[in-house]
Formats: sequence, structure tokens, C-alpha cells
Amino acid sequence: ATAALPPGALRGEARRWGTAALLVRTFRREADARARPRGSGRSGAVRMESVGQIVLPQTAVQVDGDGGIEARFAVGLPAKGRRIAAGEAIALLTRDVPDIVSASLKASAHPADVVELCAAANEDAEALRSALKPRELVAFVADGAHLPRRSGVEDVPLEGEAVVSFAAPPSFRVTIDLPNAGAVTGMGIPEGVTLVVGGGFHGKSTVLQALQAGVYNHRPTDGRELVVSRADAVKIRAEDGRSVAGVDISPFIDGLPGGGNTRTFTSANASGSTSQAAAIVEAWEVGAGVLLVDEDTSATNFMIRDRRMQELVPPGGEPITPFVDRVRALHREHGVSTVLVVGGSGDYLDVADHVIRMRDYLPEDVTDRAKEVARDHPTGRAVEASGSFKQPPSRRPRLTSIDPSKGRRSMFVKVPDDRTLLFGKDTVDLAAVEQLSLRSQLRSVGLALALLRSAPGGLETVADLLRWVEERIEGDGLDALSPRRLGTLTSFRPFELAAALNRLRSLDVE
Repeated sequence: ATAALPPGALRGEARRWGTAALLVRTFRREADARARPRGSGRSGAVRMESVGQIVLPQTAVQVDGDGGIEARFAVGLPAKGRRIAAGEAIALLTRDVPDIVSASLKASAHPADVVELCAAANEDAEALRSALKPRELVAFVADGAHLPRRSGVEDVPLEGEAVVSFAAPPSFRVTIDLPNAGAVTGMGIPEGVTLVVGGGFHGKSTVLQALQAGVYNHRPTDGRELVVSRADAVKIRAEDGRSVAGVDISPFIDGLPGGGNTRTFTSANASGSTSQAAAIVEAWEVGAGVLLVDEDTSATNFMIRDRRMQELVPPGGEPITPFVDRVRALHREHGVSTVLVVGGSGDYLDVADHVIRMRDYLPEDVTDRAKEVARDHPTGRAVEASGSFKQPPSRRPRLTSIDPSKGRRSMFVKVPDDRTLLFGKDTVDLAAVEQLSLRSQLRSVGLALALLRSAPGGLETVADLLRWVEERIEGDGLDALSPRRLGTLTSFRPFELAAALNRLRSLDVE
């Protein structure tokens, strides 16, 4: 009753999370506006976890179906060195904090149309994503979307007259009816093998980055709020030096020199090609249905071997079956689609179902022209895949190898930066897991890894374990991850939890 949120903000889970994200952003802004030194160190700081540009279930602010609001934030109690600053504490707790709450968590602090916009935008994004699979689409980019970001380290939209509004080519344009926005048009990317081609600096990678971020909903005015990808879309890349534990990469790499076993491939220092093969199999193992691949972040020898190299190094001396010879079978035999950004390897024109060319940040359908080019300019390369292939079997992790303890502490989980997870004695580098967007997601993933240690018997495969974690969170929310009422957690997908598990250097599998 005190919050007095309008009924439209509470009608359904998607609307409540859209509203909650608005409250988080406003709380942080109001706290920053009132920030001033109140002593030494963090005295007087009022801190709430950021949600960035995305909208996900999180623990900083939660809105229940009856309109009740729970906010979790930290307050730095004022002190001067080791002396309590009592007067400053009284002012902080009895004036500043209540003022921040009133200016952010009450409906009266927000124009009614803004609350409705945030709730409706999140509901529409959920509806849009739900519409993809029935239409046999893997992603949708709305007409008028603004895809470029301000910089490589700022997930906020680039602004200015130079920003090009997205416009779908007629042959890819679809219309989808949404509960609030009504009929929305844009580019629907079909299932299968889709190439995104074009010259340098014309927007190829920008499109792929928008698609990999499209697994999450975005706030209104982000520019990508109606850019969505299927929830099972996973970004794949090479990652030199990562650890790999017992992954069957034989569909892509077999017959290693010295008789190395690629059916249970294990390495503490994987190469670019073996790491990329492992990343595909690991994502596939836990249900990925769409692979997002950029030529720029891939291992060249994994992606392609042209005719000249085939002639110089015959198949008997090459253990790698290039991705170009597996990508079509992945879809036709196993239902796994691929969206691939390519700028230098025309051999992929032979296996593409759809080809989109980016020119000045606008897409064109050049599928027919690509087929003509492939027909008129044959490369002469031989297909190196031998027949069909089966999905590799699921692995069974030894739970004792997932150890969060360190010294006398039974659980040591820390997130020192946006890309690193300290888990027990392990330092897990997640820089290549690009769909982990927030530090609070890393923290949640770390706690979920620790939770795996207590999984009941009978859960053998990686997929079984991830499902068990998912069910715990569905039942108890993110508080299932910790007995403390943390305000610093954000939900994550099973793919990112699997990615962290697979990068544990202590991981042992059967």
C-alpha cells in the first residue's frame, strides 16, 4: 500500500521484473545524487547492485504479485578512522535513506507512463522471444532498432545523427503481434545456416553482438529492446589456453599425433581449434539450439581448409574436420542452427541456407547472388567430413572435483572483476564467455557451482545437474543459492553455468 504501484505494473511476472529494473536504476541514481563524504573509507555510501541495460530476475529489488517491494542495498556506516560518527549516522539512516526510498521505490516518484513503458516493454520482449520457435526463427531484429554501442566497454546505445536505424530487407521481413506494441515488423533470421557477410566496418559483428545480447530483455530506449534471440542461442569462440575435461570432440578433431584420445579429450592448455570444438560440444551437451560464431574470434584452421592447403597437407595428416564440413549436418541431422559472421572465407557460401550482406549498417538479402557466385566460382575443395555423426554422449562430473573450499573456509566464492571468478583454489577466467553480462551474474554462477557439490545422488550428467539447480531457483528464487539474503545476485542461463563448470581446472569427469 505504501509503494502504491499501479495494477499494470504487477500483471504478470514479466511486467513485475520490468518494473523492478526501473526501481533499481532509479534507486542507484538517487543514491548517487545524495552521495557525499561522511567520514573515512566508504562512510555514507549507499550502494545497490547495477542491472545495466538488461532486465532479468535479480535480488536488488523484487516486486511481488500484491505490489510489495523488497529492496536490498548496502549502507556504509559513518566513521572517522576507528571512531563512530554518530551524528552522520543519524542523518544518513533517518534522512538520506528514507529520502532515497521515497524518491525511487514509491510509484509517486515515477510518471505513470514511464512505469507502464518499462512493464510493457519487458512483457513484449518475452512475447517476442516466445514467438520465434513456432515461426522457425532463431532471432528477430526490429525495424528502427539502434544496434551500435557507445564503446567496447559500455553497454549503452551509441547516440547521434550518424547512428543508422535498422531496416529489414523485404525477403526477411516478418510481422509479429505483441501484447502492448501491437504489430511489429523486423528481420526474422530463419533456422538453418545463416551467413552475415560484408566489408569491414559495415556492421557485421555489431549485428552478431546484438544477437548474443538478445537472449536477454533490454530496458526501453536501449535501442535493442525489440532485438531478441532464442533462449538457447550460445556464442562460440576459440579460447587458447583454457582447460577442457573429458569432452568428446571427435566429430571435429580425431586422430591426433601420438594417439591422443579425442573421445575424452582433456587438456590444461587447449589450442584455439580444440577449445572451439570443445565449446560447441559443451553447449550442445546442455541443449544449445543456435550457435553464434564470428570468424574474427575463431580458430582459422578449425573453420576452414581451402583447396590449396588440402593439396599441400593431405587428409591423412590433418586431424581437424573443418566446421564448414559439419555446420550443415548440425542443423539437418541435429536441429542446431548457426549464425556465422564471415568476411574472408567464401567456402561457406556452399553450405549456407541464407546470406545477409551488411552495407552501411543495413542488411540486404544476397542469398541468390551468393548461390550464383558459389556456382560460377567453384573452389575445388574436397569435403572432409565422412558421413553423418552422432551427438557425443553426456559427461558425468565427479562432484568431489567441484570444491569451493579454501584453507579453513568451506566456501570461498569471490568476483574480483567482471570476467574472473575465484572459486575455492581455482581462478576461473570467464572473459571468453561473452553472454555473461553482469558481475552479479558471475557471483550467482559461482554460488550455483558451490551448490552443485550438494546435489543428490542419481544426478549423473551435466544436464541433470544444471536442471537440478534450475529447479531449486524456480522454487525458492535466487535465495536458493545462499542462506544470506544477498542483494547482489542476478539470474543466469544453464549455458553460462556450464561454461564456468567446464573451465574449472579441478573438474574431473567420468
